[in-house]
Amino acid sequence: MRTDEVRDLYDRTMRERARPDGPGVRVERAGPVVRQVGGSDDWNGIVWSDPELDAEGADAAIRAQIGHYTALGHGEFEWKLYSHDRPADLGDRLRAAGFVPEPPETLLVAPVEALTSLPGAGLPEAGLPDGVTLRPVTDAAGAELMALAHERAFGTDAGRLRHQVLTRLERAPDDFVALVATAGGEPVSSARMELYPGTAFAGLWGGGTVAEWRGRGLYRALVAHRAAVAAERGYRYLQVDATDMSAPILTRLGFTALGTTTPYVYRPAG
Repeated sequence: MRTDEVRDLYDRTMRERARPDGPGVRVERAGPVVRQVGGSDDWNGIVWSDPELDAEGADAAIRAQIGHYTALGHGEFEWKLYSHDRPADLGDRLRAAGFVPEPPETLLVAPVEALTSLPGAGLPEAGLPDGVTLRPVTDAAGAELMALAHERAFGTDAGRLRHQVLTRLERAPDDFVALVATAGGEPVSSARMELYPGTAFAGLWGGGTVAEWRGRGLYRALVAHRAAVAAERGYRYLQVDATDMSAPILTRLGFTALGTTTPYVYRPAG
């Protein structure tokens, strides 16, 4: 895999020509940026900026986006900054305008075909520890189990995730895959995959396992199952914005780093 070519393809098809990441949201080209706009439970933010953006243009674009989202009444929005974005000091300019950076993640990509030989790919129980069952999330009950697994794995509220999963299942189920693993009826791990029709990419999101079940192959099994689905549907690459916890696992599975991405979050004062 030639990383420069894949990164260019990712920038062009997944960022500059971004599609809404769910029902009820829209993607807009606003001068030198591409942004997503939705409701309060949706992700709102900037997904791409012109690589020719200079210092003056960057400051103007930042002011314009603050004005736009503030006028819509959003409590916060995000500027998703990639390590190869320009100008080189764009992060400093975002901080000066009131954005707060969150921990960076590694943008990882792997060819789907390289992952379909992983243990568990395409087989309901293969690759899973004894006593663990993997089920697709197809209804409200499954969404609740998935939300519980997420809360127990990450220690954060899953209200937004619950809303997004239920909305996708109702309005766009064909472009979304969600999985939850249970042991003794209790959710112990979950993950989802976003499918982007018309592109070469499918995105892996939210993979997490409760503490007492880590180190037993659940994360790897969830990657393998999603890779098998992506292969069946003709996607060439899997993409992940990986935390420091998941990046080493994914690298061992065959993912390659294309750079880093940092969420810069703007929250209006007061």
